Amino acid sequence: MRYVIVGGVAGGASTAARLRRLDENAEIILVEKGPYISYANCGLPYYIGDVIHQRDELFVQTPASFGGRFNIDVRVMNEVTDIDPIKKQLEIKDLNLNSTYNINYDKLVLSPGAEPIRPPLPGIDLPGIFTLRNVSDTDRIKSFVTDNKIRSVVIVGAGFIGLEMAENLHRLGIAVIIVELGKQILAPVDFPIAAIAQQYLRSKGIDLRLGISAQSFELIPEGIQLNLSDGTKISADMVLLSIGVRPDTKLASNAGLKLGPSKGIWVNEFLQTSDENIYAVGDAIEFTNPVTGNSMSSYLAGPANKQGRICADNIVGSNIRSYKGSINTAIVQLFDMTLATTGTAVKHLSAANIPYEVVYTKSGSHASYYPDSKQMTIQLAFSPNTGRLLGAQIAGFDGVDKRIDLLSLLIQKKGTISDLTELEHAYAPPYSSAKDPVNMAGFVAENLLHNKVKFIQWNEVAAKTPGSFLLDVRKPEEHALSSIPGAVNIPVDELRGRINELPIDKPIIIYCEIGLRGYLAHRMLKQKGFKEVVNLAGGHALWKVCIEEG
Repeated sequence: MRYVIVGGVAGGASTAARLRRLDENAEIILVEKGPYISYANCGLPYYIGDVIHQRDELFVQTPASFGGRFNIDVRVMNEVTDIDPIKKQLEIKDLNLNSTYNINYDKLVLSPGAEPIRPPLPGIDLPGIFTLRNVSDTDRIKSFVTDNKIRSVVIVGAGFIGLEMAENLHRLGIAVIIVELGKQILAPVDFPIAAIAQQYLRSKGIDLRLGISAQSFELIPEGIQLNLSDGTKISADMVLLSIGVRPDTKLASNAGLKLGPSKGIWVNEFLQTSDENIYAVGDAIEFTNPVTGNSMSSYLAGPANKQGRICADNIVGSNIRSYKGSINTAIVQLFDMTLATTGTAVKHLSAANIPYEVVYTKSGSHASYYPDSKQMTIQLAFSPNTGRLLGAQIAGFDGVDKRIDLLSLLIQKKGTISDLTELEHAYAPPYSSAKDPVNMAGFVAENLLHNKVKFIQWNEVAAKTPGSFLLDVRKPEEHALSSIPGAVNIPVDELRGRINELPIDKPIIIYCEIGLRGYLAHRMLKQKGFKEVVNLAGGHALWKVCIEEG
């Protein structure tokens, strides 16, 4: 039996290694058009930023070590140029020898990955303009930065890689400007969470230019000039394109394999393409999103590795394991801040016409009385009918990773808000509180689900303020420092004694700093006979950052 894998790194290399562990007697060939088959592509920005000092630390396996350990015929600098599914044959070009040859396969695995989007803009191929996708890109960028003593860079695109590069280049003392077509950074997350990160990035000296795009590039004596869609011009010593990626489907498409609605390689639950002898894994495939039911691609190393393992099991065991899809759990470090997401964003739930409710909480990373507790903001989206958790996002400074992992597991297992309130966690003052932030988020969501509170969102306040009574239940000094225009300040601890100052015939919008005191006031007023009462989700703190960044 001959298994051929096209493409290495996360999906292809993991498939090949698993195949060998399952079948010692098979012939396994791994064909990779580049010089490397197994490297830490997620670590590339940190090598450029000198966080990772040794280049060799990026390589999980070399072609020689991988081939030797697993008895795999590894062919780097060999590009598959054509697939003949009828003959079960590949045409391969040896890039070193500039010659072409054919090989046959019994089972074929496609792991071509994704390719950076590089729009045909004037000047986009000028020297000093880079994309970052692989080790070769990394070497070129690092050499350019070092050899030319780069002082300034423009990053086009504010996705995960763009932001990681912004942090790492800033760490090298380079001035960073980010140009992003969208109205926010990080398209996979919702605006309120993105706004928190945006404000923090600005405080660190990152120049964010949102809602504009690069139209063209030209060389000037000062470096590279970008002509932007708003008519302005900016220049820098270097430009990094981080506009996004798309599935590399040329081989699959030319071979007549089915593509999905998102233009990725279509696979069934066994990671099998429309040809029963060809499987596919990694960034190039698309599958059904477990939350929305829509077809999607995922450009993350974690899912690709897991797909490789499942794919190998199905090739050797005749389709014995189903791939259940990815909920796109992702995390990014932004200087000292961490931002993470799992499941489906509110905006994508809305686009898919999936009913949802959304709540925000702000809690300490561990017990407040233990030193160095840091605040984190959690957004939860859940079904108003069943309480099923649909998505979660967190922005904070400590302990974000373990909370997003808990929430990811619940979403994968179709857990509910009730499950979240009962979630048992390891507690000691340096690590958490008796009521962990994820429990607190669950409590707030449960209150909404059971009609114990009603919320108004930050972007609804301005439209609903006329005709309503806006009540600030914070302390007077908080109100004096910053408040929502038109608000009357009655601290929550004085509210019972001053309840006659509130109009019984008007809707009342309550807010405090993060939501807790607003909830207490809400419960008080509802039980005192006030009919229309809402609490500002996320409080004044979230409203303020969204207004400032909106």
